[in-house]
Amino acid sequence: MLGRINHIAIAVPNLTAAAMPYRNLGAKVSSAQPLPEHGVTAVFVEFDNTRVELLEPLGENSPIAGFLRNNPFGGMHHICYEVADILAARDRAVALGLRVIGDGAPKIGAHGKPVLFLHPKDFSGTLTELEQI
Repeated sequence: MLGRINHIAIAVPNLTAAAMPYRNLGAKVSSAQPLPEHGVTAVFVEFDNTRVELLEPLGENSPIAGFLRNNPFGGMHHICYEVADILAARDRAVALGLRVIGDGAPKIGAHGKPVLFLHPKDFSGTLTELEQI
């Protein structure tokens, strides 16, 4: 069911400052992409085998804002795995007793593809995102 790692997300208080070391080391860094439905602005750092997603809060109700209150310097926020069928993956996760965050309906993510999140308590404290490829 789970495919390769799509990206690792890091919550940051400032996208420009957080992207700088990656740029300075020659990594390809995308432009900032506001994602109001998710309450974040995202930048992707591209590597041969995966991506790092830098997330900055977009608005006071951003889930990243809450994370940064507890981790003011930032830190790993979630890991994203690819799945072939987001609805089948959701249904299997629920059948296994895993908790889907929100109403269970996939939302469109930063790559224009359906995503959903699974509760961190079911994954050793790590928020887990599933993205349909």
